[in-house]
Amino acid sequence: MEEIIEVLALFLGFTGWIMIFISLQDQYWKESTTEGSVITTSTLYENLWMSCASDSTGIYNCRDFPSLFALPGYIQASRALMIASIVFGTFGLVATLVGMKCSKIGGENYFLKGRIAAIGGVFFLLQGISTMIAISWYAANITQQFFDQFYPGTKYEIGEGLYIGWSSAILAICGGACLICACKLNTPKEKIPYPYQPSSRGLVPQTVAMSQSAATNYGRNAYV
Repeated sequence: MEEIIEVLALFLGFTGWIMIFISLQDQYWKESTTEGSVITTSTLYENLWMSCASDSTGIYNCRDFPSLFALPGYIQASRALMIASIVFGTFGLVATLVGMKCSKIGGENYFLKGRIAAIGGVFFLLQGISTMIAISWYAANITQQFFDQFYPGTKYEIGEGLYIGWSSAILAICGGACLICACKLNTPKEKIPYPYQPSSRGLVPQTVAMSQSAATNYGRNAYV
């Protein structure tokens, strides 16, 4: 049963790790539609790396953000957290593959493999938490600007890239939790007690005493 849970945890963690890349490649982290005539209708959308615009004819144009230091703080933090989640997921996958009981990597020391698998579960949890913080922080700024009546800029709505990121975080957290529950850090097996055997040292005084008592039972005439 534990092997099945470990395989399920590995699948969840790996799927969440792949979905991080899909979320980062998605251009629709936030989008805004400006309605007008057929010609002037345009859609604006952004992600962590670029800003794009498309019109009703299907023509679009994208530009990368010019400078890292010119970006708002939440975008810089979201970039760092998403990159950190990729690193955590990579370590989690490696540790899980080594620590799984059905894996031949790392020998047959199942106690040590259980510890390594539990560390992999911790990395998956860190991956999910980092992704969740980055996505939620980005979405909170979109929501705050959208409901702010005095915000002068363009108001955006939550795009599909954020939903992919939330799904990735949930899968990684579930995989890490399953892996930690399956790989409990059990103590080594206790030594089996052997049946009590009296020490040979205790027999020495008895044999000496028996020899002395046997010697006293014979008189000196017995040696004549």
